[in-house]
Amino acid sequence: MTSHTTPAGPEAGPAGRRAARRRLIRELLLVAGFFTVYKAGRLLSTDRTGEAFRNAERIWDAERALRLPGEGAVQRLLLHGDALVHTANTYYAVVHFPATALFLIWLYVRRPAHYLWTRRVLAVLTGAALVLHLAYPLAPPRMLEAAGLIDTGQVYGPTVYRAAPDADTLANQFAAMPSLHFGWALMLALGVIAATRTPSPGGKPPSRWRLLWLLHPLLTLLVIVGTANHYWLDAVVAAVLLGVALLLIPRPREGGPGADPRTDSGTDAGTDAGTDAAVGANADADAAAGGLPDRQSAAAAVGAGQ
Repeated sequence: MTSHTTPAGPEAGPAGRRAARRRLIRELLLVAGFFTVYKAGRLLSTDRTGEAFRNAERIWDAERALRLPGEGAVQRLLLHGDALVHTANTYYAVVHFPATALFLIWLYVRRPAHYLWTRRVLAVLTGAALVLHLAYPLAPPRMLEAAGLIDTGQVYGPTVYRAAPDADTLANQFAAMPSLHFGWALMLALGVIAATRTPSPGGKPPSRWRLLWLLHPLLTLLVIVGTANHYWLDAVVAAVLLGVALLLIPRPREGGPGADPRTDSGTDAGTDAGTDAAVGANADADAAAGGLPDRQSAAAAVGAGQ
Protein backbone atom coordinates (compact mmCIF):
# COMPACT_ATOMS: atom_id res chain seq x y z
CA MET A 1 0.00 0.00 0.00
CA THR A 2 1.32 3.40 -0.91
CA SER A 3 1.90 6.34 1.37
CA HIS A 4 -1.08 8.00 -0.28
CA THR A 5 -3.47 5.66 1.46
CA THR A 6 -1.37 4.88 4.52
CA PRO A 7 0.12 8.01 6.10
CA ALA A 8 3.61 7.71 7.46
CA GLY A 9 4.74 8.20 11.01
CA PRO A 10 2.34 7.71 13.95
CA GLU A 11 -0.59 7.16 11.56
CA ALA A 12 1.04 3.94 10.30
CA GLY A 13 0.69 2.07 13.59
CA PRO A 14 -2.37 0.62 15.36
CA ALA A 15 -3.20 3.97 16.94
CA GLY A 16 -3.08 5.61 13.52
CA ARG A 17 -5.38 2.98 12.06
CA ARG A 18 -7.85 3.47 14.91
CA ALA A 19 -7.79 7.22 14.33
CA ALA A 20 -8.38 6.69 10.63
CA ARG A 21 -11.38 4.48 11.40
CA ARG A 22 -12.78 7.12 13.75
CA ARG A 23 -12.46 9.77 11.06
CA LEU A 24 -14.16 7.54 8.52
CA ILE A 25 -16.99 6.76 10.95
CA ARG A 26 -17.36 10.49 11.61
CA GLU A 27 -17.75 11.12 7.90
CA LEU A 28 -20.36 8.37 7.57
CA LEU A 29 -22.32 9.62 10.59
CA LEU A 30 -22.33 13.15 9.20
CA VAL A 31 -23.61 11.84 5.90
CA ALA A 32 -26.40 9.84 7.51
CA GLY A 33 -27.36 12.60 9.94
CA PHE A 34 -27.65 15.34 7.40
CA PHE A 35 -29.36 13.07 4.94
CA THR A 36 -32.06 12.64 7.57
CA VAL A 37 -32.28 16.38 8.23
CA TYR A 38 -32.47 17.15 4.53
CA LYS A 39 -35.22 14.61 3.86
CA ALA A 40 -37.23 15.85 6.83
CA GLY A 41 -36.84 19.46 5.72
CA ARG A 42 -38.03 18.72 2.19
CA LEU A 43 -41.23 17.15 3.44
CA LEU A 44 -42.27 20.37 5.20
CA SER A 45 -43.74 21.84 2.03
CA THR A 46 -45.58 18.82 0.65
CA ASP A 47 -49.05 20.26 1.43
CA ARG A 48 -48.65 23.47 -0.63
CA THR A 49 -50.25 22.06 -3.76
CA GLY A 50 -52.03 25.19 -4.96
CA GLU A 51 -48.94 27.35 -4.61
CA ALA A 52 -46.82 24.72 -6.38
CA PHE A 53 -49.10 24.74 -9.43
CA ARG A 54 -49.29 28.53 -9.55
CA ASN A 55 -45.51 28.67 -9.51
CA ALA A 56 -45.40 26.03 -12.25
CA GLU A 57 -47.57 28.21 -14.49
CA ARG A 58 -45.27 31.17 -13.86
CA ILE A 59 -42.17 29.13 -14.73
CA TRP A 60 -43.81 27.80 -17.88
CA ASP A 61 -44.78 31.30 -18.99
CA ALA A 62 -41.29 32.60 -18.19
CA GLU A 63 -39.66 29.93 -20.34
CA ARG A 64 -41.93 30.78 -23.25
CA ALA A 65 -41.16 34.47 -22.81
CA LEU A 66 -37.45 33.61 -22.86
CA ARG A 67 -38.06 31.53 -26.01
CA LEU A 68 -36.55 28.42 -24.45
CA PRO A 69 -37.24 25.21 -26.38
CA GLY A 70 -40.27 23.28 -25.22
CA GLU A 71 -39.57 20.37 -22.90
CA GLY A 72 -41.86 18.31 -25.11
CA ALA A 73 -39.31 18.40 -27.94
CA VAL A 74 -36.93 16.30 -25.80
CA GLN A 75 -39.68 14.02 -24.57
CA ARG A 76 -40.82 13.20 -28.10
CA LEU A 77 -37.29 12.00 -28.87
CA LEU A 78 -37.45 9.59 -25.93
CA LEU A 79 -40.84 8.30 -26.99
CA HIS A 80 -39.50 6.89 -30.27
CA GLY A 81 -39.06 3.57 -28.50
CA ASP A 82 -39.96 1.87 -25.24
CA ALA A 83 -36.35 0.87 -24.64
CA LEU A 84 -35.11 4.45 -24.95
CA VAL A 85 -37.61 5.99 -22.58
CA HIS A 86 -37.21 3.08 -20.14
CA THR A 87 -33.45 3.67 -20.14
CA ALA A 88 -33.98 7.38 -19.46
CA ASN A 89 -36.30 6.57 -16.54
CA THR A 90 -33.77 4.11 -15.16
CA TYR A 91 -30.97 6.65 -15.46
CA TYR A 92 -33.06 9.18 -13.56
CA ALA A 93 -34.01 6.71 -10.84
CA VAL A 94 -30.74 4.91 -10.12
CA VAL A 95 -27.72 6.95 -11.28
CA HIS A 96 -28.13 10.20 -9.32
CA PHE A 97 -27.26 9.22 -5.76
CA PRO A 98 -24.94 6.23 -6.36
CA ALA A 99 -22.82 8.22 -8.83
CA THR A 100 -22.40 11.05 -6.32
CA ALA A 101 -21.59 8.65 -3.50
CA LEU A 102 -18.99 6.79 -5.59
CA PHE A 103 -17.51 10.12 -6.64
CA LEU A 104 -17.03 11.18 -3.01
CA ILE A 105 -15.60 7.79 -2.07
CA TRP A 106 -13.12 8.01 -4.94
CA LEU A 107 -12.05 11.48 -3.83
CA TYR A 108 -11.67 10.36 -0.21
CA VAL A 109 -9.43 7.46 -1.22
CA ARG A 110 -7.57 8.76 -4.27
CA ARG A 111 -7.74 12.58 -4.17
CA PRO A 112 -8.17 13.58 -0.52
CA ALA A 113 -6.96 17.12 -1.16
CA HIS A 114 -10.16 17.70 -3.12
CA TYR A 115 -12.53 15.71 -0.92
CA LEU A 116 -13.31 18.34 1.73
CA TRP A 117 -13.58 21.06 -0.92
CA THR A 118 -16.04 19.00 -2.91
CA ARG A 119 -18.29 18.02 -0.06
CA ARG A 120 -18.34 21.60 1.22
CA VAL A 121 -19.40 22.82 -2.21
CA LEU A 122 -22.10 20.15 -2.34
CA ALA A 123 -23.21 21.22 1.14
CA VAL A 124 -23.67 24.84 0.12
CA LEU A 125 -25.46 23.81 -3.07
CA THR A 126 -27.78 21.36 -1.31
CA GLY A 127 -28.48 23.69 1.60
CA ALA A 128 -29.40 26.51 -0.76
CA ALA A 129 -31.58 24.10 -2.74
CA LEU A 130 -33.43 23.06 0.41
CA VAL A 131 -34.17 26.69 1.26
CA LEU A 132 -35.50 27.27 -2.25
CA HIS A 133 -37.57 24.07 -2.15
CA LEU A 134 -39.25 25.31 1.02
CA ALA A 135 -39.67 28.90 -0.14
CA TYR A 136 -40.77 28.15 -3.71
CA PRO A 137 -42.71 24.89 -4.07
CA LEU A 138 -42.94 23.94 -7.73
CA ALA A 139 -44.90 21.23 -9.51
CA PRO A 140 -42.84 19.44 -12.20
CA PRO A 141 -43.86 19.93 -15.86
CA ARG A 142 -45.57 16.54 -16.21
CA MET A 143 -48.16 17.71 -13.65
CA LEU A 144 -48.84 20.92 -15.58
CA GLU A 145 -51.70 20.62 -18.04
CA ALA A 146 -50.38 23.45 -20.20
CA ALA A 147 -47.15 21.55 -20.81
CA GLY A 148 -48.91 18.64 -22.49
CA LEU A 149 -46.32 16.17 -21.18
CA ILE A 150 -46.71 12.70 -19.71
CA ASP A 151 -45.22 11.02 -16.68
CA THR A 152 -42.84 8.65 -18.43
CA GLY A 153 -41.94 6.99 -15.15
CA GLN A 154 -45.52 5.94 -14.48
CA VAL A 155 -46.28 4.93 -18.07
CA TYR A 156 -43.07 3.12 -18.98
CA GLY A 157 -41.29 2.60 -15.65
CA PRO A 158 -39.36 2.55 -13.51
CA THR A 159 -40.35 5.38 -11.22
CA VAL A 160 -39.28 6.35 -7.71
CA TYR A 161 -42.43 8.31 -6.91
CA ARG A 162 -46.06 7.46 -6.39
CA ALA A 163 -48.61 8.59 -8.93
CA ALA A 164 -50.47 10.74 -6.38
CA PRO A 165 -48.27 13.35 -4.65
CA ASP A 166 -50.44 13.39 -1.54
CA ALA A 167 -49.90 9.64 -1.08
CA ASP A 168 -46.12 9.89 -1.31
CA THR A 169 -44.77 10.07 2.24
CA LEU A 170 -41.13 9.54 1.24
CA ALA A 171 -40.54 12.46 -1.11
CA ASN A 172 -41.65 16.01 -1.70
CA GLN A 173 -42.89 15.96 -5.26
CA PHE A 174 -43.26 19.75 -5.36
CA ALA A 175 -39.52 20.45 -5.05
CA ALA A 176 -38.66 20.72 -8.72
CA MET A 177 -36.52 23.86 -8.50
CA PRO A 178 -33.59 23.66 -8.45
CA SER A 179 -32.74 20.29 -9.95
CA LEU A 180 -30.15 18.63 -7.75
CA HIS A 181 -29.98 15.83 -10.29
CA PHE A 182 -28.36 18.35 -12.60
CA GLY A 183 -26.48 20.29 -9.90
CA TRP A 184 -24.81 17.21 -8.46
CA ALA A 185 -24.03 15.81 -11.91
CA LEU A 186 -22.37 19.08 -12.91
CA MET A 187 -20.32 19.15 -9.70
CA LEU A 188 -19.29 15.54 -10.25
CA ALA A 189 -17.93 16.39 -13.69
CA LEU A 190 -16.20 19.59 -12.55
CA GLY A 191 -14.83 17.83 -9.46
CA VAL A 192 -13.29 14.98 -11.44
CA ILE A 193 -11.78 17.41 -13.94
CA ALA A 194 -10.34 19.58 -11.16
CA ALA A 195 -9.01 16.61 -9.18
CA THR A 196 -7.24 15.14 -12.20
CA ARG A 197 -5.56 18.29 -13.45
CA THR A 198 -2.34 17.22 -11.72
CA PRO A 199 -0.58 13.83 -11.94
CA SER A 200 -2.05 11.06 -9.82
CA PRO A 201 -0.23 9.95 -6.63
CA GLY A 202 1.39 7.18 -8.70
CA GLY A 203 2.77 9.73 -11.15
CA LYS A 204 0.32 9.03 -13.96
CA PRO A 205 -0.16 12.17 -16.08
CA PRO A 206 -3.62 13.77 -16.38
CA SER A 207 -5.82 12.21 -19.03
CA ARG A 208 -6.63 14.30 -22.07
CA TRP A 209 -10.07 12.69 -22.09
CA ARG A 210 -11.18 13.93 -18.68
CA LEU A 211 -13.33 16.67 -20.23
CA LEU A 212 -15.63 13.90 -21.43
CA TRP A 213 -17.00 13.84 -17.87
CA LEU A 214 -19.06 16.86 -18.94
CA LEU A 215 -21.21 14.43 -20.90
CA HIS A 216 -22.65 13.24 -17.57
CA PRO A 217 -24.40 16.53 -16.71
CA LEU A 218 -25.41 16.96 -20.36
CA LEU A 219 -27.04 13.52 -20.41
CA THR A 220 -28.62 14.20 -17.03
CA LEU A 221 -30.10 17.44 -18.36
CA LEU A 222 -31.71 15.66 -21.31
CA VAL A 223 -33.05 12.95 -19.02
CA ILE A 224 -34.61 15.23 -16.40
CA VAL A 225 -36.26 17.36 -19.08
CA GLY A 226 -37.31 14.51 -21.37
CA THR A 227 -38.92 12.55 -18.55
CA ALA A 228 -40.84 15.72 -17.56
CA ASN A 229 -39.29 15.80 -14.13
CA HIS A 230 -37.88 19.31 -14.54
CA TYR A 231 -38.09 22.53 -16.48
CA TRP A 232 -35.06 23.98 -18.22
CA LEU A 233 -35.00 26.73 -15.61
CA ASP A 234 -34.63 24.16 -12.82
CA ALA A 235 -31.24 23.25 -14.28
CA VAL A 236 -30.31 26.88 -14.87
CA VAL A 237 -30.98 27.75 -11.23
CA ALA A 238 -29.00 24.72 -10.05
CA ALA A 239 -26.03 25.81 -12.18
CA VAL A 240 -26.20 29.34 -10.75
CA LEU A 241 -26.30 28.04 -7.18
CA LEU A 242 -23.35 25.76 -7.90
CA GLY A 243 -21.43 28.71 -9.33
CA VAL A 244 -22.04 30.68 -6.13
CA ALA A 245 -20.91 27.71 -4.03
CA LEU A 246 -17.71 27.41 -6.07
CA LEU A 247 -17.00 31.09 -5.51
CA LEU A 248 -17.55 30.78 -1.75
CA ILE A 249 -15.49 27.61 -1.20
CA PRO A 250 -11.86 27.99 -2.33
CA ARG A 251 -10.31 24.90 -3.87
CA PRO A 252 -7.36 23.70 -1.76
CA ARG A 253 -3.90 23.15 -3.12
CA GLU A 254 -2.55 19.62 -3.10
CA GLY A 255 -0.98 18.89 0.26
CA GLY A 256 -2.26 22.07 1.83
CA PRO A 257 -3.18 22.28 5.53
CA GLY A 258 -6.34 20.40 6.36
CA ALA A 259 -6.65 19.10 2.81
CA ASP A 260 -6.75 15.44 3.81
CA PRO A 261 -9.67 14.49 6.10
CA ARG A 262 -7.96 11.17 6.85
CA THR A 263 -5.02 12.88 8.56
CA ASP A 264 -6.88 15.79 10.14
CA SER A 265 -7.36 14.98 13.79
CA GLY A 266 -9.73 17.88 14.34
CA THR A 267 -13.41 17.83 13.62
CA ASP A 268 -15.04 19.94 10.98
CA ALA A 269 -18.57 18.87 11.77
CA GLY A 270 -19.69 22.44 12.35
CA THR A 271 -18.05 23.83 9.23
CA ASP A 272 -19.11 21.02 6.93
CA ALA A 273 -22.43 20.12 8.48
CA GLY A 274 -24.44 20.83 5.41
CA THR A 275 -22.05 19.07 3.05
CA ASP A 276 -23.14 15.62 3.91
CA ALA A 277 -26.68 16.41 2.95
CA ALA A 278 -25.23 16.32 -0.53
CA VAL A 279 -24.56 12.62 -0.17
CA GLY A 280 -28.03 12.10 1.03
CA ALA A 281 -31.16 12.90 -0.80
CA ASN A 282 -32.88 12.87 -4.07
CA ALA A 283 -33.89 16.46 -4.21
CA ASP A 284 -35.81 16.32 -7.43
CA ALA A 285 -39.55 16.20 -7.31
CA ASP A 286 -41.88 14.48 -9.69
CA ALA A 287 -45.37 13.07 -9.79
CA ALA A 288 -48.41 12.45 -11.93
CA ALA A 289 -51.56 14.33 -11.05
CA GLY A 290 -54.19 12.50 -13.05
CA GLY A 291 -54.92 9.49 -15.25
CA LEU A 292 -52.09 8.09 -17.35
CA PRO A 293 -52.24 7.53 -21.12
CA ASP A 294 -51.50 4.12 -22.56
CA ARG A 295 -48.16 3.63 -24.28
CA GLN A 296 -49.62 3.69 -27.79
CA SER A 297 -51.05 7.16 -27.27
CA ALA A 298 -48.17 8.51 -25.19
CA ALA A 299 -46.31 10.16 -28.05
CA ALA A 300 -49.46 11.85 -29.30
CA ALA A 301 -50.11 13.21 -25.81
CA VAL A 302 -46.96 15.31 -25.87
CA GLY A 303 -47.99 18.78 -26.91
CA ALA A 304 -45.20 21.00 -25.65
CA GLY A 305 -42.41 22.51 -27.70
CA GLN A 306 -44.48 22.83 -30.90
